[in-house]
Amino acid sequence: MATLFTRIIEREIPAAIVYEDERVVAFRDIDPQAPVHIVITTRTEIEGLAALPDEGDHLGILNAARKIAESEGLTNGYRLVINQGEDGGQSVPHLHAHLLGGRKLDWPPG
Repeated sequence: MATLFTRIIEREIPAAIVYEDERVVAFRDIDPQAPVHIVITTRTEIEGLAALPDEGDHLGILNAARKIAESEGLTNGYRLVINQGEDGGQSVPHLHAHLLGGRKLDWPPG
């Protein structure tokens, strides 16, 4: 069965898509944790970091994050987070990163 993110990529579920290329799709998070909160996910269903192949769509996440941060005006900084597994906070079994910015981000986050 397709993941939630695959269904967004295939336009079966609506989302505010802000970026896409041949490797990744990025959209605004429906429960933002910062003024800018964008999810960047691979077009290919990869369960998470632990399942990464040496080559593939996941290599596009960092480039997309840089481009999106620039287009969103995050000149004062931003955070890029990848959660792995249930204990790491991963809620969708499809590799993705959260791009957060638009305000000062404290550490530790939680």
